[in-house]
Amino acid sequence: MKCVLDSLTIDYEVHGSGYPVLLIHGFGCDRRLMIGCMEPVFKNRPGWQRIYLDLPGMGRTKGAEWIQSTDEILTLVEQFVDKVFAGQRFVLAGESYGGYLSRALLSKRPDQIDGMLLICPTAGIALHDAPPSNTVYKDKTVLARLENEPGISEFLEIQVVQDEYNWERFKAEIFSGLRAGDQEFLNRISLKYDLTGNEDMPREPYMKPVLILTGRQDHVVGYKNQWEYAQQYPHASFVMLDRAGHNLQIEQHDLFQALASEWLDRVMECRGRDEHVMRAE
Repeated sequence: MKCVLDSLTIDYEVHGSGYPVLLIHGFGCDRRLMIGCMEPVFKNRPGWQRIYLDLPGMGRTKGAEWIQSTDEILTLVEQFVDKVFAGQRFVLAGESYGGYLSRALLSKRPDQIDGMLLICPTAGIALHDAPPSNTVYKDKTVLARLENEPGISEFLEIQVVQDEYNWERFKAEIFSGLRAGDQEFLNRISLKYDLTGNEDMPREPYMKPVLILTGRQDHVVGYKNQWEYAQQYPHASFVMLDRAGHNLQIEQHDLFQALASEWLDRVMECRGRDEHVMRAE
């Protein structure tokens, strides 16, 4: 689908119907990351409409010369929300760079967002604090067979669990997006990756359900700054998973689905309380 804004057209995809969820992928990838990540969570949960967008310069959304920084990408995401959601309340989930954007979006419109999931969210380059790279498991037989496959170097660089299952999902959900990205555009945005000021900081206590998931072996964004995030949301769960790096939704997929499902349960519980209060008033 196409969301035509004044200055850019954003490509997006809708799954299901019902209560809306906006899902924002990481830097350099595309919506296939979040589709592979979240669709298993919603498989047995009717009544949710999942909206997966491609950020500018990624996937099927073209970049533009005038976009020079994350500040402008955030503005476009806000315009997308205004057009697609039209004031409707929704739930928000973001991975890595998408988590960074999600925090900023929440700080701007806390009353419109009924819950937030952050998956390995970045804190920006200025606050980068991550452990050294540390591979937890290698299936040497599989890796020997894959040594000449396109994408294998990227897989070995980021994945801390390196086996057949992780490779197949990495190839389908992550490397596919990396190949589709506009590298010149991404290089330009990388120079102004951090939001101006503290746009991602909450402006007031956010009392709705939040889940922050991090990987113990995440050498891309780490987990220390993300623990600080947890202090900013009174109803946040913070989970650091061992045997998991920056793609923990793949490496610890069973735990990921269980934790994301529990978060959705809390969102529905909170939403039910809000609706009860509104009816009472």
